[in-house]
Amino acid sequence: MQDVLAVAAFTLGIAALVLGGGIPSAHFVGLVVGVIGLPLALVSQMISATTNERWLNVIGMVGSFVGAGFAISHGGFSL
Repeated sequence: MQDVLAVAAFTLGIAALVLGGGIPSAHFVGLVVGVIGLPLALVSQMISATTNERWLNVIGMVGSFVGAGFAISHGGFSL
């Protein structure tokens, strides 16, 4: 379960970063993915057992946070 959560957090973090910062017209989706990805990465960090999982979690956390920040600057939850 720890591996699945770590990979999910990493994937959501990268997706939030790409959607929130790379594609300004997808700011709503990027923000939703970032808001889901950040708590998921935090929970995954609490139950992680190996250093490799923690690396994926930290990348996912930072990606989710920065992606959500970019998405907010591009319009946030407004459609």
